[in-house]
Amino acid sequence: MATVKKFIPMEFAANNYLVYDKNITNEAILFDCAGSNEEIFNFLEKEGLNLKYIFITHAHFDHVGGLKGVKEKYPDVKVFMSKDDKLLYENLAVQCDLFGHRRVETVEIDEFIDDSFIMDFLGEKIKVISTPGHSKGSLCYLFSDNLFAGDTLFLEEIGRCDLPTGNFKEIEHSIKEKLFKLGDNIKVFTGHGDNTTIGHEKIHNAYFGQNSIYS
Repeated sequence: MATVKKFIPMEFAANNYLVYDKNITNEAILFDCAGSNEEIFNFLEKEGLNLKYIFITHAHFDHVGGLKGVKEKYPDVKVFMSKDDKLLYENLAVQCDLFGHRRVETVEIDEFIDDSFIMDFLGEKIKVISTPGHSKGSLCYLFSDNLFAGDTLFLEEIGRCDLPTGNFKEIEHSIKEKLFKLGDNIKVFTGHGDNTTIGHEKIHNAYFGQNSIYS
């Protein structure tokens, strides 16, 4: 069974998730690249892991701020992102200026993907679920019984929809008609904060759960 290790940078606390299984291979993948680079580098070297791919859930600066440093350290790592967040990514400087944050440099994205994308890893498939709402190109990644949800779905909350390309109606559809169609046992690894499950959110999510407080 794959191990999921969370790394949380100090700035904005956007979660990075490293996934690996040394019993199968020494290859590892990273979901989001928000920072914590030195901690991640040290862990990879200590465990003898080879970082192969980075999957970005969405192109907000706090989720891609570590890309340049990782690509400098591991230039062969391949980066995937939604084609619908390409414009957002190209305007990282504007995003940073809006938040009064130091500017984040872009790197070349190796492949822009959508929900037709599937990849084999550790004997399982990584499947893309397109979940617009937090941003137009927000993606969730389903791997075995793990969902890497970025800022679409949080513990009893949802991602904000008032940033450029965000849309409340779209995130409502993404969560109700896509994520809530998944099994209750699916573990949700969120972009910020603690993890949850689909079953928990179907009941307790403040916006779309059975016991919602904002409906």
